[in-house]
Amino acid sequence: MIKTEVFDNELQKLAAFAKMISHPARLAILKYLAETKTCISGDISDKLPLSRTTVSQHLKELRDAGLIHGEIDGLKINYCLCGTNISDQLKKFNDFFINIESNSIDCNF
Repeated sequence: MIKTEVFDNELQKLAAFAKMISHPARLAILKYLAETKTCISGDISDKLPLSRTTVSQHLKELRDAGLIHGEIDGLKINYCLCGTNISDQLKKFNDFFINIESNSIDCNF
């Protein structure tokens, strides 16, 4: 048995998602896509201090997680944020931390 299997399925999913977004390059890609407020066609690596190969690997992780989608348009891929999936993940984190916060005790050390 893998140690993570002793935890319920929702905690495992939340932890896996947190691990996936914990890389600063992935956060930078999400931030860039959000700031542009449109789908991006072209090379995102031109906007980040990373190689094209590295950006491509991070884009794949974000696509696999459902946070972005990429549509092939000729020789380019248009990348867009997936608002519904982002909202779903945000709700899961909010629900988790609201429960934690509501049961916390102020520590005055």
